[in-house]
Amino acid sequence: MKYEKLDAAAIDTLLTERRLWELARDGAAISRSFKFRDFGEAFAFMTRCALIAEKLDHHPEWFNVYNRVDIVLSTHAVSGLSALDFKMAEAIDRLTPAD
Repeated sequence: MKYEKLDAAAIDTLLTERRLWELARDGAAISRSFKFRDFGEAFAFMTRCALIAEKLDHHPEWFNVYNRVDIVLSTHAVSGLSALDFKMAEAIDRLTPAD
């Protein structure tokens, strides 16, 4: 699948819809941290994210320690952000209660 790199204006617009995600300093990725009650809850969340990632064929960079999961989304094929990153972020957001 061919992806198009988003420009700064499009990224700003999409970030208003994903208010809990932060733009990386270089503008090439978005990230969000999640905190759960325990490791089991964090791992269950990662499993649900993995199923979405497989379906979208878009795999996050993530880091997990005990009850914390940090996720970074970027489209490596365009060396930056594409609409797919925001689609993945939206799907992930649906897995968690609003903060």
